[in-house]
Amino acid sequence: MIKLNHLDYYRLPWNLNDNSISWLEPTAKCNLSCDGCYRQNENDSHKSLEIIKQELDVFTRLRKADGVSIAGGDPLTHPDVISIVKEVKKRNLKPIINTNGLALTKELLIELKKAGVYGFTFHIDSKQGRPGWKNKNEVELNELRYNYARMLADVGNISCSFNSTVYEDTIQYVPEMVKWAEKNIDIVQVMVFILYRAVNNNLVDFYLGPQKIDMGELVYNEEPVERTDIKAEEVWELIKNEYPDFDSCAYLNGSEKPDSFKWLLSGRLGVKGKIYGHMGAKAMEIIQAGHHMLFDRYLAYSEPRLTRKGRSMLLLGAFDKKLRKTAKNFLKNPFNIFRKLHYQSIMIIQPVDFLEDGRQNMCDGCPDITVWNGKLVWSCRLEELLKYGHNVRSYPKGFMGHN
Repeated sequence: MIKLNHLDYYRLPWNLNDNSISWLEPTAKCNLSCDGCYRQNENDSHKSLEIIKQELDVFTRLRKADGVSIAGGDPLTHPDVISIVKEVKKRNLKPIINTNGLALTKELLIELKKAGVYGFTFHIDSKQGRPGWKNKNEVELNELRYNYARMLADVGNISCSFNSTVYEDTIQYVPEMVKWAEKNIDIVQVMVFILYRAVNNNLVDFYLGPQKIDMGELVYNEEPVERTDIKAEEVWELIKNEYPDFDSCAYLNGSEKPDSFKWLLSGRLGVKGKIYGHMGAKAMEIIQAGHHMLFDRYLAYSEPRLTRKGRSMLLLGAFDKKLRKTAKNFLKNPFNIFRKLHYQSIMIIQPVDFLEDGRQNMCDGCPDITVWNGKLVWSCRLEELLKYGHNVRSYPKGFMGHN
C-alpha cells in the first residue's frame, strides 16, 4: 500500500464552528435497509417541522456552513420534506438531500427545485437489497446511477453526487466506478467512497464511565466477517493504478492521528471520456480561502453551471503546478478552447478508526456534525447518545480488568 504524505496536500480548514456542511436528520425512517448503516430504522421517527426549525437555528447560532445535508433515515420519506428544504434555503444555506433515491419522482424533483434544493447525494451500493437491483454489482449499478444523474440534468442545474460504501468484496469495483464518472463528468459532479466501518468487539471493550457496555444493542455493532479497517490509501492506490496521473489536493486528518486521511479529496478536470489533469493543493487553498473571504463560509457544493467552467479554473495554474500541467494537456488541441471543461470531485471518506491504545480516531473538523439536545454531535455516533445519553469510551481488550 502506498504511503501518502499528508504534508503534500492542503489541510481543509474546516472545524467545529466554521465548516462547509452541517448534517440535519429530520427522520430515522428509511425505505431500505443497508449494510453498514449507522442509524436504527424507525418508522415513527419523523421530527416535527417546529423541531427541525429549532435544530437549524442551533446550526446557524453555533456554526458557519455553506450547505446543509438533509439526511436520515431517508428524508424523502418525511411528509414535510419540501418545507424542510424551504427552511434551509430561508437561512441562506444550500439544501442538499442525502437519499437512496427510491422515493424520488420527476414531479417531486421539480417541486423540490422550486423550494430551493441545491443538490442531491444519492447513496447507491450493492449491499442495499434495493428492489429490482438485488445481486447487482457496483458496475451494474452504474445504470441506476445514470438514471438519477440524467433526471437531475434534465430538470437543470442541480448538483449531482453519488456515494457508495466500500466493502472488502466491493473495493475491486472502485476504478470502474471512477471511470464511469469520467464518462459522465458533464452530469456527475461528485463521487464519494465511504469505507465500511463497524464496531469490532474483538479489538476493544466499550465503557460508559466504569460500566462495561454491550455494543450489541447498537445498529452499527457486528461480529465482523469482513474487513473493518480498509484505509483511504488503499482505495487511492486502486484509482492511481487506473489513472497514473491521479492525485489528491486536500484532506481532513483524524482527531487522534494527524497523518491519517479521514476525508481525502481529489479534483479533476476533463470532458466526457477524457481527464486532462487534476487540481493541486494551492488551487484548493485559494478556492476555499477566497470563498470564505467573499462569503464568510467555506465552499461545499457547486452548481453544474459553475463546475462546467473548468477553463476559468485553469487560471489558478499561475499558483498551482498541477493545474499548469492540466492546462498544457488541455491546450495541446487548440480546438479545445471552444469546449467546456468540467470539474469533478472524487472523495474518499475513512470513518472512525480504533487505535491500538483504544482511542477512537474521528474526523477532525467533521462536516457531518448534527444536533442532539441543542448540542453539536457526531452524526455517525448518534445512536450512542440516543441509547445511553453519552458517547462511550473504548479501551484495549481487557485493559479495564473486566472479563
